[in-house]
Amino acid sequence: MSESVYLQDISDFAEALAREAGVLVRRERDTNTLRTDYKQQTELVTHADIMADDFITSSIRKRFPNHRILSEEALPDLSQAENLSTPLWIIDPIDGTVNYAYGHPQVAVSIAYAENGRVQAGVVHAPFVEETFRATRGEGATLNDRPIRHSGATALRQSLFATGFPYTKDNLEPLVKRLEAMIHQCRDLRRIGSAALDICWVACGRLDIYYENVSPWDFAAARLIALEAGATAGHFSEVPEGYPADLWGRDILIAAPAIWEPVRQILRSASGYE
Repeated sequence: MSESVYLQDISDFAEALAREAGVLVRRERDTNTLRTDYKQQTELVTHADIMADDFITSSIRKRFPNHRILSEEALPDLSQAENLSTPLWIIDPIDGTVNYAYGHPQVAVSIAYAENGRVQAGVVHAPFVEETFRATRGEGATLNDRPIRHSGATALRQSLFATGFPYTKDNLEPLVKRLEAMIHQCRDLRRIGSAALDICWVACGRLDIYYENVSPWDFAAARLIALEAGATAGHFSEVPEGYPADLWGRDILIAAPAIWEPVRQILRSASGYE
């Protein structure tokens, strides 16, 4: 089997899993009493998160028993991202759990597949609006099987940006400084509540800019989708030497190419990096 055929098979499998998991999480919210809990005392988790994570991870293990898995709920060991020995699946069963718990539609199942630290295939499925973003490296990006491209934004003043905030609120000053710098130089802010969808919306032109500190499961699939849609993806601080840039989530920045560098400079200055 050629590499392109293999990755197409991987991508098809990831989409099928994401869609099935989407059916599960939608059914759980629509028909059952929502059961919630907290991890690390602050971060909301629902029973549906656990169910969807179990479904996805068990399906991957059954088909690819030698592959490793990094998932938000069942297997959140971030050291897996530094281990390049075998293929790695990166999973967020419900990105936007707070949205999910409050009945908002901005919820996504995110599944990425990486080899040697580089994401090769990614799917982000939004079950409540029936939108499926997908990309395979070198093959472009799609939304519901139709090709997508970034907005083509060239002026910051006319650009729409998105970001997010952590569950813990004990060190918000740096985030507020960045937000203040950006809000004065861009058109406006959107707070969607799902990093995966924020990035996919940059990919399809609904947003021009996204930045945040996130975990690999939040952005791995969507970052590839944005890249394959022609957006620029990187960081406004340095990636540690030897760490795969595709999976490093601190100070991530994704934007239309013409405005990426000006935004990077704004965020670096606001963060005191220069």
